[in-house]
Amino acid sequence: MTHEEKMTPSRRRFLAETGLSVGGALLAVEPLRAASSPGEIKTVDAGVLNVAYAEAGPAKGPAVILLHGWPYDIYSFAEVSPLLAAVGYRVITPYLRGYGATRFLSSETPRNGQQAALAADTIALMDVLGIESAILGGFDWGARTADIVAALWPERTKALVSVSGYLIGSQSGNRPPLPPQAELSWWYQFYFATERGQAGYEKYRKEFSRLIWQTASPKWKFDDATFDRSAAAFDNPDHVAIVIHNYRWRLGLAEGEPKFDGLEKRLAEGPGIPVPSITLEGDANGAPHPDPASYAKRFTGWYRHRVASGGIGHNLPQEAPEVFAKAVLDLGAQKN
Repeated sequence: MTHEEKMTPSRRRFLAETGLSVGGALLAVEPLRAASSPGEIKTVDAGVLNVAYAEAGPAKGPAVILLHGWPYDIYSFAEVSPLLAAVGYRVITPYLRGYGATRFLSSETPRNGQQAALAADTIALMDVLGIESAILGGFDWGARTADIVAALWPERTKALVSVSGYLIGSQSGNRPPLPPQAELSWWYQFYFATERGQAGYEKYRKEFSRLIWQTASPKWKFDDATFDRSAAAFDNPDHVAIVIHNYRWRLGLAEGEPKFDGLEKRLAEGPGIPVPSITLEGDANGAPHPDPASYAKRFTGWYRHRVASGGIGHNLPQEAPEVFAKAVLDLGAQKN
């Protein structure tokens, strides 16, 4: 059973329902939006990376790790993070490999964008920060990464918020062709499979990313300042290599690292996710995304699916931060 619920974004309603207040008064709505930030930027060596991440909230609070997608960055959670921090959560929002100030520690490390590598990055970050388990939340690449951690390391995952649901895939699963209309929505994946596509993304990465924002969230009226703030993260020297490898690996056009073969074999089996989970979808998501009915049974623990209405697109945490934050808080209140 999907347990689908409709959610309408409203910060004032969110504050009232969650009791988020200071001195008995509801937190101001518009000032929070104007001053939104994912937190203080820090760096730490974790695994093969020096990870740049934002941290907000009390250091000893229950941990929430928020994972962004492509072509986005940590500012997708700029309004989610302060809402969670204000009620006592320790919120960690890392730049993924190839984004922002995150850097590889060695020039010899493969610039690998396969799904298991990003999941391993998350576990390495949790280890070095001393986080035994956390609520994981994400969208796009971040949702896939959070799904993988919840499936393969459920003991490290208190709960899961995943936009567009179950996104774990495999090279073998991507081999069968899709109907033409579905293939059309993945046009950039085929573009990236070519040398022309790699050169085009290198030259026009910001124009390309703006186009993805517009098509993936056709009703989101973001301004230039909002886009430019995130687009700065794409100036990372490894960004293009990671993005191109990610999409080529999915199609079996690029090899992964042998050390991840065991993880990928398990992921190809479509493992269930046993932790308490809420999947989210925007009612105006213009990016490719699965039907919720196709993945509901993958969530074998407590589970709900929610639809954010009001023209919400692919970048749901930034377009409907109250909906995303409420999902985290509802899961935090769940008894495992």
